[in-house]
Amino acid sequence: MTAWLLAVVAALGVALCVSAWIWPREHDDELIARSRLGFVEEALLRAGLPKFPALAFLALVLVCGIACAAIALALSGVIALGVLGAVAGCWLPVLAIRVRASKRRAVHRGAWPDAVDHLIASVRSGLGLPDAVAQLATNGPESLREDFAQFVRRYRATGSFATAVDDVKERLADPIGDRLLETLRMARDVGGTQLVPVLRAFSEHLREAQAVRHEAEARQGWVVNAARLGAVAPWLVLLLLVSRPEAAAAYNTPVGFVVILIGLVVTVLAYRLMIMLGRIPEEGRWFA
Repeated sequence: MTAWLLAVVAALGVALCVSAWIWPREHDDELIARSRLGFVEEALLRAGLPKFPALAFLALVLVCGIACAAIALALSGVIALGVLGAVAGCWLPVLAIRVRASKRRAVHRGAWPDAVDHLIASVRSGLGLPDAVAQLATNGPESLREDFAQFVRRYRATGSFATAVDDVKERLADPIGDRLLETLRMARDVGGTQLVPVLRAFSEHLREAQAVRHEAEARQGWVVNAARLGAVAPWLVLLLLVSRPEAAAAYNTPVGFVVILIGLVVTVLAYRLMIMLGRIPEEGRWFA
């Protein structure tokens, strides 16, 4: 009963901490609300979830934190582990969004060379640029079709190539897509006969960069796996220790709380350091 009461108190404290962002004081000022939740909306957009409300995501974070805190307290009876459970539970949805965004970017990275080849074939066959881009919604790589279907709908609704390009750029949130679409925008604005050679060179560059990146990611895999194993192993040992009543009582003291907190800080710093040393830099969005 005490563990569940502590879980409720911890959940209430978390709810009070995030209430300023979930329930802003000025409900009528939409711009203020958007600026506060802009980073959440950007993360959801990168993960391919543009229609998922930012407030709903924050509520999901809160629910996961409460659930994990309650489970940790119920299983261990250690307050420090309940707090860590709340932190881990809040981090799980954020981690899921990051993993989804990373996988989405990797899939798009492999699809862009084929998309450029489709554009080259369409332009050489005599299609205008809007029609050539629209062809990607039906004949392009499977992972990009839905995004370019949005381009088709936007172009038909507005008749503006620039507006449709801006819309699909925001939806894709991809640096390679930004470069390609800006190239097509410039070709439509200024004209010229060098679009096909430029696109062909761009496709070759993407394939070469993709081959190099695959080799680097294969070499990086052992670093990431070692970092994950080193971060998880001590906490599995701790869970086994607190299964004994005397160990749980020892960790339920202020000294035990400090020991767990120091262990958490060291684990996070060591994990972030290993990931940072083995990370492959991501290309920035220069034309966002």
